Amino acid sequence: MDSNVRPADMARITTPELAQAFIDEQVVALKEQIGDGKVLLALSGGVDSSVCAALLIRAIGQNLVCVHVNHGLLRKGEPEQVVKVFRDELGANLIYVDAVDRFLDKLEGVDEPETKRKIIGAEFIRVFEEEARKVADDVSFLGQGTIYPDILESEAGIKAHHNVGGLPDDLQFELVEPVKLLYKDEVRVVGKQLGLPDSMVYRQPFPGPGLGVRCLGAITRDRLEALREADAIVREEIGAAGLGDKIWQYFAIVPDFRVTGIVDNQRAYDWMCIIRAVNSIDAITAEVPELDWPLLKKMTSRIMTEVPGICRVAYDLSPKPTATIECE
Repeated sequence: MDSNVRPADMARITTPELAQAFIDEQVVALKEQIGDGKVLLALSGGVDSSVCAALLIRAIGQNLVCVHVNHGLLRKGEPEQVVKVFRDELGANLIYVDAVDRFLDKLEGVDEPETKRKIIGAEFIRVFEEEARKVADDVSFLGQGTIYPDILESEAGIKAHHNVGGLPDDLQFELVEPVKLLYKDEVRVVGKQLGLPDSMVYRQPFPGPGLGVRCLGAITRDRLEALREADAIVREEIGAAGLGDKIWQYFAIVPDFRVTGIVDNQRAYDWMCIIRAVNSIDAITAEVPELDWPLLKKMTSRIMTEVPGICRVAYDLSPKPTATIECE
């Protein structure tokens, strides 16, 4: 049977009991696969990689080495938060890598979405190979928080996820992917059973390529920074409105085109920001929530006032399908 195909008779993990059975099964399987080897894990701080890390810690303990790569495509304050939570509070064996310039230089002038994803995925692997050589000579496994929707979308040609379609052909590691047959809602149930904090388990989904697939087209540093600031405002205001745990995912997008506006009573030719919010259970389908008009107006006002380079804001009403959750 194809190891990337979820068995038809596999029960949905909806209860603590089913989650515990899955955990026990995976711990045995991980010990069998890894033995005394060491695993290098890409730790973004999102629910998928966090649950993957918790399972691996349960199975192999200190033989797990977590690597957090700051590729310059993370949300505002995120690298600092990941280090604080995982290294300072959870005591993880965490390596922090500042690779901002390295990634952005590689992505300069690249506007095709799949090419961007593959560059980011391949560069991730190169960073891990380098870190593996620094840590120990016997690191031969790469841990990934791949989940089932990633596999389905990559194999269907909808988009190549950096951890599926973006891996280089000459990969030097054997993959370890303990949650690859789970849907997002199941990953959360398993995370709760593993004892991870709610702030981690219910954290918004965030794509592997990060803001790289929300800074549409060829990425520039100034537009990327405008996106980071606009995204922070969207997340702050939705949280302040008491909707943070009621909307599955919400973020900003800044396309690579300019529109006419008026700034300080002068004609401006700046970027548009698109606010995106969706509700979903399994990431296969998604609906768009009806946000209150005052909330939309407040986010719009703050973005246009506080973020240099943005002079117009829109709200994306497109469900999945026909749209996807991300725009690239």
